[in-house]
Amino acid sequence: MVGIVPLAEGLRLAATRSLDLVEISPTAEPPVCKLLDFGKFKFEARKKVHDARKKQKVVEIKEIKLRPNIGQNDYEVKLRSAVKFINEGDKVKVTLRFKGREITHQELGINLLERFRDDLAEISKVEFAPRMEGKQLLMIVVPK
Repeated sequence: MVGIVPLAEGLRLAATRSLDLVEISPTAEPPVCKLLDFGKFKFEARKKVHDARKKQKVVEIKEIKLRPNIGQNDYEVKLRSAVKFINEGDKVKVTLRFKGREITHQELGINLLERFRDDLAEISKVEFAPRMEGKQLLMIVVPK
């Protein structure tokens, strides 16, 4: 902390210490400058960006496929998988596929997806409500 000094003296101080005079905040009155090694400063800034990118979690969409007449144990296995995916921070796309004449009983599929949603209600919320697309019902669930 040198205080307010003229530009020429700041440059002279930087030269005597083999450092660079770097303007940190040009909009401040007077502008704020620091004496530092600019190469080292750039290296550390790049390193911070690299570390932040490495720690960043990419949200994936995991898909769970169901059928309208799924058995209770199979349903519980699918539910456990969905809980695991949500706890890892991923979105879960629940697909319920109708085959043949099952499509005439869409209310069974809607009831099954609502039950699935209710079972996951404590740890997730619905991003994309159940909707028919062709011969399948889709719903997307995301972590809270």
